[in-house]
Amino acid sequence: MAKRKKETEEKKNNSLAENVHIKGAGLIQDEVITDTLTGNYMPYAMSVILSRAIPEIDGFKPSHRKLLYTMYNMGLLQGGTIKSANIVGRTMQLNPHGDAAIYETMIRLSRGNETLLYPYVESKGNFGKAYSKNMMYAASRYTEAKLAPICHELFDDIKSDTVDFVDNYDNTMKEPVLLPVTFPSILCNVTTGIAVGMASSIASFNLKEICDTTIALMKNPDHVISDTLLAPDFVGGGYVLYDKDELEKIYDTGRGSVKVRAKYSYDKKYNCIDITQIPPTTTSEAIIDKIIELVKTNKIKEINDIRDETDLSGLRITIDLKRGIDPDKFMTKLYKMTPLQDSFSCNFNVLIKGRPMVLGVKRILLEWIDFRLECVRRRINFNLEKKRKQLHLLKGLSKILLDIDKAIKIVRETESESEVVPNLMIGFGIDEVQAEYVAEIKLRHLNREYILKRIKDIEQLENEIADLEATLASKNKMKKIIIGELENVSKKYDSGRKSEILYDTSEDVEEEVVEVADYPVTLFLTEQGYLKKIKTANLRMSGEQKVKEGDRMLPEIECSNKDELLFFTNQQQVYKSKVDDFIDTKASVLGEYVPAKLEMAEGEQVVYMAVLTDYSGYMIFVFENGKLAKVDMSAYATKTNRKKLINAYSSKAPLAQAMYIKEDTEIVLCSSAGRMLLVNTGAILPKTTKDTQGISAMKLKKNQTVTSIHLYREGEFEKAWRFRAKNLPAAGALLSDADIAEQITF
Repeated sequence: MAKRKKETEEKKNNSLAENVHIKGAGLIQDEVITDTLTGNYMPYAMSVILSRAIPEIDGFKPSHRKLLYTMYNMGLLQGGTIKSANIVGRTMQLNPHGDAAIYETMIRLSRGNETLLYPYVESKGNFGKAYSKNMMYAASRYTEAKLAPICHELFDDIKSDTVDFVDNYDNTMKEPVLLPVTFPSILCNVTTGIAVGMASSIASFNLKEICDTTIALMKNPDHVISDTLLAPDFVGGGYVLYDKDELEKIYDTGRGSVKVRAKYSYDKKYNCIDITQIPPTTTSEAIIDKIIELVKTNKIKEINDIRDETDLSGLRITIDLKRGIDPDKFMTKLYKMTPLQDSFSCNFNVLIKGRPMVLGVKRILLEWIDFRLECVRRRINFNLEKKRKQLHLLKGLSKILLDIDKAIKIVRETESESEVVPNLMIGFGIDEVQAEYVAEIKLRHLNREYILKRIKDIEQLENEIADLEATLASKNKMKKIIIGELENVSKKYDSGRKSEILYDTSEDVEEEVVEVADYPVTLFLTEQGYLKKIKTANLRMSGEQKVKEGDRMLPEIECSNKDELLFFTNQQQVYKSKVDDFIDTKASVLGEYVPAKLEMAEGEQVVYMAVLTDYSGYMIFVFENGKLAKVDMSAYATKTNRKKLINAYSSKAPLAQAMYIKEDTEIVLCSSAGRMLLVNTGAILPKTTKDTQGISAMKLKKNQTVTSIHLYREGEFEKAWRFRAKNLPAAGALLSDADIAEQITF
């Protein structure tokens, strides 16, 4: 035992030694990064492009094709539904991915999910909804599915050698490379995919319009696509905004965008709007969240409530309006501010014979016609060979008719079974295939009546073969077959347009004028940036103004609710807002924190608030170094609705104080030395450059600064001439005892 144990340990050690001394193991080698990328990443990129993300001319990605073909092999084109889990499990014979990925593919192809305009899977159970991210689908063990009737157009020709078949991933069964679709399915359903370095986004079109366009193109290669193909059509409905130039661009190049608008109805009884159809690029939750955000930021004030009332009957988002709101004008506003109007970006990237190509609608249809012509040619060839073989057998049978007794005698007198076929070949001058066929005829069929009935088919077969050969030789005849198929498909499966086309949208271009209520208000701003807006009529009933601990209330400002606000910050920026953007409140609250409401940068604080009726007047900036800048308010007016302007004032010296004046007046500059200077702003030339450094106004000694400014009050100084200067800069004057006493009385 000890000896055996020792031998075992030696073998183990030898094995370990061999593993340790693998050639090149553990060595670090230098590699060129481009070689590594080419060798490792490129195969992955090509696999994603060719075998995963980009659809082919039959309109399917490999995952779609494998699933549908599996369902076809399971006999789900007829009969009832079966459990989705069963289908998913069987599909894994062709698709070596997880069951979750396969099931999600089935979800997207199903009628219940409402992703496709023409779904390929009939569903039973909860398959979720494409227009809602919260309405999740049930597990595959609960739902059931089968193929939709339109799948007859995908598979009816598949057994006639119309397409190539290849081995599946483990070489245990065959699968089709493409499906022999009888209509241009590539343009009838939305298809999106993201590959490596490229993507695909194909809009869906109405089946009848696509079939009519394809027929017209087969009859006339110069056919204008837009004459028969009006616009894309989406399963979610809504309105497609007609833009001729953009559609022509999509039809020609395969790139562009289509604007889609939600559809709504107004319920006068309950004063609410019901949105029932939305663009395909958004969800009900995204729309509701955006509207709630706009309400919170005070950009929308017309609604009382919004809720999702989607049920088994379909999508419905309900918006309760305030009294007196025009629903059509309000929806026009929502279209501009929310995903209720969105653009579907088109990028018609299709795999054509293994090469990704971005093609316009016309080129895609021409490629599909070529593909379908090849399918029809192969089907005719298949049927022709089949009929030729049948004719060949029947011609051999016709020779037996000449002497049935002879045939029976040959079979009876042949000693060996293996000699029956050769003897029949010699006896009747027929080949081996014909002799095999004759030899396999049942004894009961060796009568004149049966053989005559079969021989009558010879003439019919010869005529059919002649017709098939003539069709095969004529491209026009094959096109007529395709046209007939397209007309049949259009008649059977067209259900009308889902998306309406809006041709005239000029009225929507006009800028909406938002009516703001006009009433007197009083603004209270604190040093730390809290703002309260209180109706002036309610001030009598208000108590003491509440402020945060350590904060202090600045002088109140009376104005109108329609006025505008400019908030100048410590980072030389100005934020534009409206008084109406702030909610009416009361004295017992802290107010709204301006830096947060206007989304200021971290550490940015309000240093001055200007209240404007219009952009007339001037901004006065006095800096600690004694300079004074006078900026025309027109410098802060913008044609666009920009909310923030940079370089609102000079950053060359620290700001002592800012002030807005409607017209030229007298102001008082105060220094840290106790001196005051009386300046008339009319003597200073206004600038239109916001960040001007201004002029030197007050002479300062070393370590002295300007601390503040204020409007001159009549009688503020006993001898005002002492504080006025003939020329600037000036040092100003110190207050006399009488001036100090006068200051205390103010």
